[in-house]
Amino acid sequence: MAPTPKPPTAEHILDVTEGVLRRHGPAKATVVDVARVLGVSHASVYRHFATKSALWEAVTKRWLDHIATALAAIAAEECNPELRLRDWLAALFAAMRSKSHEDPELFTTYKVLVADLGDAIAVHVDDLTAQLAHIVRSGADTGIFASVTDPTGMARAVFQATGRFHDSCYSRDWKQPDIEAQFDTVVELVVQGLRR
Repeated sequence: MAPTPKPPTAEHILDVTEGVLRRHGPAKATVVDVARVLGVSHASVYRHFATKSALWEAVTKRWLDHIATALAAIAAEECNPELRLRDWLAALFAAMRSKSHEDPELFTTYKVLVADLGDAIAVHVDDLTAQLAHIVRSGADTGIFASVTDPTGMARAVFQATGRFHDSCYSRDWKQPDIEAQFDTVVELVVQGLRR
């Protein structure tokens, strides 16, 4: 008699779900597809994620959280705020661009899923804006950036001004041969606007 398979963990389900979404896309992929790859019943998946939408949301949120965590480490560094800002913006662009180039099927899936995640996206953008606000505030405190009365508002402006390099709707542009030069120009403009 074959041993009973161990019930999958939530993390393992998310790993497998990424593969299923990559193969089938969010419109055609099902929880049964995920369960089949795991070798369990779909009820085992539903023990962790109540609905298909909850599972798709968890996969997307994990990706967004991964990006936010990497950026938080840069925002928390104790180096020159201008360098930190440049590094933070470059890391965000690199994360989005590498996902779109190296895993285009999954990136396309994320684009579709993100469009349906209003609250989760708002939380993600607020988190990233708070990280930028921390950098802007420390730049103002050290005199590298001009004094600002609303660091969060300024951070939101920086985030919006650089949107072409992190908003997935612009992912086609990221293949342009001079996209790095375009990015550098926009970042330089932003930094000069923040300086004293």
